[in-house]
Amino acid sequence: MFDHTSRYFPLETTTYTLADGRQVSHKRRRFLPQGESLPLLVELIITRGDRLDLLAAKTLGDPLQFWRIADANNTMHPDTLTAEPGAMLRVPVPQPQG
Repeated sequence: MFDHTSRYFPLETTTYTLADGRQVSHKRRRFLPQGESLPLLVELIITRGDRLDLLAAKTLGDPLQFWRIADANNTMHPDTLTAEPGAMLRVPVPQPQG
């Protein structure tokens, strides 16, 4: 269902039965980690035009890992992280999942 690099990959898949008997598979809820508890790889200062996917590609080697940066900065809204030039952004050391 999800690639092994997805933030949802390690979550349990469960099944819900609807009133009409149909079954729907879904992943359990994902809770955000405490960003300050994640080991720090680097801190970046946001400049005008920065994009989270490009910062993830530059620092983590994969643009799809932007969610790791969002986790390290305690946000559920990744776009807010690059909205303010001059803001400091934490980039974590990638941790194994599961």
